[in-house]
Amino acid sequence: MPIGRVTQVVDCREAMGMGKGGGLAQRGTISECRYPDVIVVGMSPGRRHVTKPVCDITSGLRQQGVEYSISTLVLNAGSGVPPDATGISGALGASFGLTSKEIAQIERHKVAILHHGNVRSHVVHKVRFILTYCDVKAVVVSQAPVDFEDFAKVGVKTSMVMPPADRIKTKGTVMAIVSGVTRGQTPTREKMVDVISAVMKLMKKQEKLE
Repeated sequence: MPIGRVTQVVDCREAMGMGKGGGLAQRGTISECRYPDVIVVGMSPGRRHVTKPVCDITSGLRQQGVEYSISTLVLNAGSGVPPDATGISGALGASFGLTSKEIAQIERHKVAILHHGNVRSHVVHKVRFILTYCDVKAVVVSQAPVDFEDFAKVGVKTSMVMPPADRIKTKGTVMAIVSGVTRGQTPTREKMVDVISAVMKLMKKQEKLE
């Protein structure tokens, strides 16, 4: 049993950061760990979108002694709305999307934590877009209040509410939702506990299946 400090080596990003000190990860970057267990997916940085609280969640999971490898992915095109989100206006004409490389990066992991901001309709459609292409168990983290029915209505498989068989549009599944995490700010202790608990439950289920 280890006593005292435990050292962790983390590859923060594959490109130089933005801003003073290079603290903010650029779009299209990923920090990878040795074993692909959990990945935290964040929006692209920009005037309206910031990667925080994605880094806080990643650090919080590690600091709490979560015995799994945690990766972080900042999407290349994480702003705006997906092209299949009809009737919803995007931010500054941006179009949300995924590259084949990002899909592969996400699918390598057992659990994905998806953070997509504060516009309820954007959160729902972005999650649907990702899970359409990525077969992964997802924990949705957002500032806007969303529930399982919101996702099921647009064809997303969830652990609590399942769309009709002929309307299912996703390979992946929303397993848990943590709302009330403010964009651009460090999550409260209570919200971090909610995220950590959701991840731990999912990982234990995955271990039993394996």
